[in-house]
Amino acid sequence: MRDLMIIGEFAARTRLSHKALRLYADKDLLKPAYVDPRTRVRYYQSAQLEKARLITLMRTIGMPLSLIGPVLSAAGGQAAELVADYWRCRDREHHARQPLAVHIQNTLKGKTAAMYVIAEREVCQQKVVFVQQHVTAERLETFLAEATEQLFTYLRKAGAELSGPVFAVYHGLVDQDGDGPVEVCAPTDSPVQPTGRIGVRLEPAHRQAFTELRKGQSEYPTVAGAFAALASWLDGRGLQPTASAREIYYPNWADADADEHVMDIAVPFQALTNS
Repeated sequence: MRDLMIIGEFAARTRLSHKALRLYADKDLLKPAYVDPRTRVRYYQSAQLEKARLITLMRTIGMPLSLIGPVLSAAGGQAAELVADYWRCRDREHHARQPLAVHIQNTLKGKTAAMYVIAEREVCQQKVVFVQQHVTAERLETFLAEATEQLFTYLRKAGAELSGPVFAVYHGLVDQDGDGPVEVCAPTDSPVQPTGRIGVRLEPAHRQAFTELRKGQSEYPTVAGAFAALASWLDGRGLQPTASAREIYYPNWADADADEHVMDIAVPFQALTNS
């Protein structure tokens, strides 16, 4: 029991709540040095104070717990680089939000100049192979990449070919609290069968409202603004969605310059019916 302090003292010295300390323990970030087997009271060592304060500092700059773990496990120089990588990413996100912030201000001022140009088109029925999963914003990018690669691998093994661009359907809001689900779809005209988590279905023919985005507009804040703009466009014309909103990705995505068209945000729709 030498050099141990009860959780209350440790919480006071680190300014962390008991709830936060339990969370950090559950996430394997800051486990108690000793737990009394009879009373279940948690004890910490004074050597853990600095680690607790470091976690607090990283949380202060918005770092998610899933990224804090690798920082704590890394050596000094590598740990510092992981924090630098995170901050560079946050900086890019901040700059990506600026056009959307201007768009919001213009909308509130009643200005009609649109950040998004919205058009319509007819989409034919198509067969798709798909993977669907509940996923929050933190895991979205990874899921999209993994699901796409899984579908491509399946098509290759089946001797099947793509018949159109891959797209992701958002059946619910995806953010830090909402988890979709999200469905990644790969169109194909080849004969295919469902297997494991890969399903097969028909995407019905529909009329679609859409807006084109360039590679430089593909960050989350701008994409979120495009979804909102499409919803407002439909409302203003007495139209209603007939299926979930989606992102459509074009093959030039990986190598495109910032000004190249790489994706569409789209919503299937129909005219409102009178009840």
